[in-house]
Amino acid sequence: MIGYVTVGADDIPLAEKFYSAFLPGLGYNLDVSPEGLSYSIPATADQTHEPADFYVKPPYDGQAASAGNGIMVAFQVPTQAMVRELHAAALAAGGRNEGAPGFRADYSAHFYVGYLRDPQGNKIALFCRNRNEPQRPD
Repeated sequence: MIGYVTVGADDIPLAEKFYSAFLPGLGYNLDVSPEGLSYSIPATADQTHEPADFYVKPPYDGQAASAGNGIMVAFQVPTQAMVRELHAAALAAGGRNEGAPGFRADYSAHFYVGYLRDPQGNKIALFCRNRNEPQRPD
């Protein structure tokens, strides 16, 4: 189980604009501190574990932040329409398109995904695999 994910950023206000364009739509609350951004989903009494937090912070070693090649953070989204909506919002907030929302031939018939790069270059996926949604036409 993942407890939290952290990505580095050199420009925290720009990162806040990007991530706040879609994470609140997935239920995340934002806490801004001198250490950076902390996005979390409030825990409820009926949960067996807390949802993973997502942090955006300058690197601890004081060096420039860099995106890891082959590293990606994926956020599960309830509907395909919401993938499209949040992908567009993230692009409008300074993100770069890495793959428009849609089905991919290499994945399961219900896997619907859009890919982005945040302003620092970190790769982000917004995906839906809701079996009540349309599936990939083969």
